Amino acid sequence: MRRLSTQIRSADIAYHQNDAPNLDDGEYDALKVKLKALETQYPSLVRADSPSQSVGAPAAERFRKVKHSSPMLSLDNAFSADDLGEFEARVQRFLGRSPSDTLQFTFEPKIDGLSVTLIYHGGRLQSAATRGDGSIGEDVTENVKTIKDIPQTIPAPPGTIEIRGEVYMAHSDFTHLNDMQIEKGERTFANPRNAAAGSLRQLDPLITAARPLRFFAHGWVSADAMFGDSQMEAMKTISAMGFTVNPHTKICVGHQAMMAEYDRIEKIRASLGYDIDGVVFKVNTLGLQARLGNSSTAPRWAIAVKFPAETAWTVLNAIDIQVGRTGALSPVARLEPITVGGVVVSNATLHNEDYIKGIGADGSPIRNGRDLRVGDRVKIYRAGDVIPKVADMDPAARKSSSVPYRFPRYCPDCGSKALRLEGDAVRRCTGEFVCRSQRLGRLKHLASRPVFNIEGLGDKLIEQFFELGVLTEPANIFQLRNKLTAKDINLSEQSGWGEKSADKLFAEIDSKREVPLARFVFALGIRHVGEIVAERLARHFLAWDNLVKAIDGSLHSQVDEENELVSAEGIGEKTADALQRSFRDPVARGLINRLAAQLTIVPESVRPDGQRPLAGVSIVFTGTLERMTRAEAKARAEALGARIASSVSSRTGILVAGNKAGSKVRKAKEFGVRIISEEVWLEMLDREENSFHSKTRIQ
Repeated sequence: MRRLSTQIRSADIAYHQNDAPNLDDGEYDALKVKLKALETQYPSLVRADSPSQSVGAPAAERFRKVKHSSPMLSLDNAFSADDLGEFEARVQRFLGRSPSDTLQFTFEPKIDGLSVTLIYHGGRLQSAATRGDGSIGEDVTENVKTIKDIPQTIPAPPGTIEIRGEVYMAHSDFTHLNDMQIEKGERTFANPRNAAAGSLRQLDPLITAARPLRFFAHGWVSADAMFGDSQMEAMKTISAMGFTVNPHTKICVGHQAMMAEYDRIEKIRASLGYDIDGVVFKVNTLGLQARLGNSSTAPRWAIAVKFPAETAWTVLNAIDIQVGRTGALSPVARLEPITVGGVVVSNATLHNEDYIKGIGADGSPIRNGRDLRVGDRVKIYRAGDVIPKVADMDPAARKSSSVPYRFPRYCPDCGSKALRLEGDAVRRCTGEFVCRSQRLGRLKHLASRPVFNIEGLGDKLIEQFFELGVLTEPANIFQLRNKLTAKDINLSEQSGWGEKSADKLFAEIDSKREVPLARFVFALGIRHVGEIVAERLARHFLAWDNLVKAIDGSLHSQVDEENELVSAEGIGEKTADALQRSFRDPVARGLINRLAAQLTIVPESVRPDGQRPLAGVSIVFTGTLERMTRAEAKARAEALGARIASSVSSRTGILVAGNKAGSKVRKAKEFGVRIISEEVWLEMLDREENSFHSKTRIQ
C-alpha cells in the first residue's frame, strides 16, 4: 500500500502538474483500484495521506493559487457490470429504498481532458481555475478566455454561478497541431489530453489562444432554483446559457438500460472525434443527490464506468511466498515477461491459497477459478491492479507432468508453523517475535513516512542495523546512538557516512520523539489497527493512559472498560481482540512499554475541529430510524464533526433513540447521557447544518 501510494502521487504530479503522464490511463486506474481494494480489505491500514483520500495534485508553483469555493471532487470508478450493479444497490441501500424501486440516472461520456471550474459574477466570467488537489487549483483565467466554447458572459441573475467541465482537444485539431509542431521543429504531443493540458497551462495566453481547445460543461456549483429539480433539467439550463453539453447525455432507468448505453458508446467510441475513457452515471433527482452527499473524495451519487484494459497470455514460471509485517504469507506469480497495455509485466498477485486453488472462502469454485500450477499458460489483465491478476488459464496447454501447487504450512523465512484460522483467507506465520520478516517489518513500519517519517532511515539501512544487532525492536530506533556505542561502532566512520550525515540522522530521530497519540497507536503495528482505526481510538480515548486503562480493564473483565474499548465507531471485536492480545502477551507488551518510554505521547485535542458545530461530540444511534437510513444519519453527523460510537459509555454525548430502542437507552440513563428522539435529532441536524454550510452545493 505504501508503494502504491508513492506511485499514485508521482503519477498525479506528472499528470496534473507537468502534463507529462508517466502512466497510461489503464495503468493509473489499476494503481487506484488495487490500492482501494487493499484498503477495503484492510481498513485498519488506511493511511491518513492515502491518495484514495485526495484528488489531483497540488497546484504548480508557476501559477497563482486559487482556493475553490467548494471542493472539486473526483469520481469513484467501476470496471464491470457487477461494479455498476453494486453502485446502484449501494445508492438504494443508503436511501433506504428497495432494490426494485425505480431510480433514474443520467448518462454521459467521460471526457479525457482537464477539469476546469469557471466563476461568473453578474453573468460575466470572473475567474477560472484547474482542479489542482481538489481544494486549491491554478489560476488560468486569461487562458480560458481564449477558448471559443466558453462564453465571456451568460444570461444569469445577479450573484455568483460556478460552472464546471472538461477542456479537451478534438482528434482532428490534435493532428493539425502536431503537424504544425513538426513544421516548426518543436516537440509533438503524445495524445490529445496532454496537448489540451499543456496548452491551457501556459504562462502566455497567446500560446493558448493559438491552440484549438474545446470545452464540455458537466456540472455547476449553485443553490439557485434556476437549475430545476433534476440533473437533466440543470444540464438543459446550462446549455441554454451558451455552454456546450455533450450531445450523448440522456436519462437511463434501470441497470439494463445503463449497460446498454455503456455498450453503445463503447462501439462508437472511435468515431466520436474526441477521447473518452469511460462513461458517467449520476442520480438524476437533485434532492436525492443532496441526501446521498459526498465522501471525502467523491460524490456518492455518481460513478465512472471505465472501459476494459488489455489482456495478454504468458507462462507462470514460479510461485514465490512473501512474508508480511503481520505474518501473512502472500503468494506472488513469477511470469515470463509480457507486455500488457504497453507495460512489461513479470509479476502478478495470487492473493492467497484459495485463489491458487480456484475456490472461494466457502469452498465453492470462484468465477474463472483455476487450479493454477507452475508451467501453466495464463491470461493476465491489468484492469484493477498495478501487479496484474491472473484472469484465466489454458487447460489445453497444461503439461501432463504438472502437479498441483502445495501452499507452505511453515514460514519460508523462520520455519515456524503457518496457520490459517477459521474464517481467515490468509495463512500466517506464528513466529511473530522470531520471524526475521515480521521483526524487520515492524521496524520499517515505524520509520516509514505515514508513521514517524524518519528521513534517512530507509529500509536498506534498517536491514543493515538489524544485521549488526543494534536495531532489534522498535524502541531501539530511539536508542540508536547508544546501541551503536555499545557495539563500539562509530557511524561517522562507516562507508558512506561522515560526521555531518551521522549527526543529521541522530537529530532527525530525536526530532520525532514527540508524537501525537494517533500516530503512536498506529506505530505499534498491531493487526487491525491502521491509521484510520488509530485515529478513531485517539479521538475516543484522548490520551494514551486512558486507552491503556480501557484495554487492561477489558483483560480483567471490568465491564465498563470493556464496553468503552469497543464503543467507538469502527472499533469492533476484531480490533478489540487484537489490542487485548498485544497487551496480554508479555513479549508484545514489553515492546510497547519500552517504545512508549522513549517518547512523549501528545494527547488528542478534545475538540479537533472547533469550526464544526458537533466537533468532538460522541453520538450513538439506536432503534429504527423512520426518516433516513442509519448510513445517512451517520454521514450527516460526521460531516458536522461528530464522533459516531456503536455503544453507550460515560463518554457518549447524545443517544438518538428511534423506534424499538433497546438496552442502549437504559445504559444511557445510567450514565446520564442526553437522550433525544429522531424528530429532535433532525431538528438539531437541520439547525446545525444551516449554520455551518454555505448555500452552495456541488454538482
